[in-house]
Amino acid sequence: MAVLVARQGRELQRYSPRTGGRIVVGCIPYVVRDDGELEVLVISSQKGHGMMFPKGGWEVDESMDDAARREALEEAGVRGETGGVLGLWHYQSRRYQKTYEGYMFPLRVTDELQQWPEMASRKRTWATVQQVMDGCQHAWMREALQQLVDRHAKLQSAL
Repeated sequence: MAVLVARQGRELQRYSPRTGGRIVVGCIPYVVRDDGELEVLVISSQKGHGMMFPKGGWEVDESMDDAARREALEEAGVRGETGGVLGLWHYQSRRYQKTYEGYMFPLRVTDELQQWPEMASRKRTWATVQQVMDGCQHAWMREALQQLVDRHAKLQSAL
């Protein structure tokens, strides 16, 4: 059995030349239920509360897509296939008083691990889109979820 470990430190982080804040990459882990509706995986913050999607710094030795998949594995214990970027959002860091750039990807979950690097500090929960829209305190993450919902609806109507 391989031991999975989360990356630590900020020495490989990318920073925005426009804002000076970190560039973060995240994903919305999801599955499509039998009825065609999306179910998404949310995680708690490291302090154990809140409802958010996996995200973290985009490092210089990886692509954005790789960073999104790494964050999903480290923070939520899932693997999957990413789709095209959902968009770019700017948000204020609560800790560092900087504006961060956040890119979000959809991640169709193919594997849910029983053990993952941040399992001791995060809870993961499968939720409906409406539950996340009602419970996620981050407007930019709700907007990214709406982008995924709209993209999924277009694909469904094309079938």
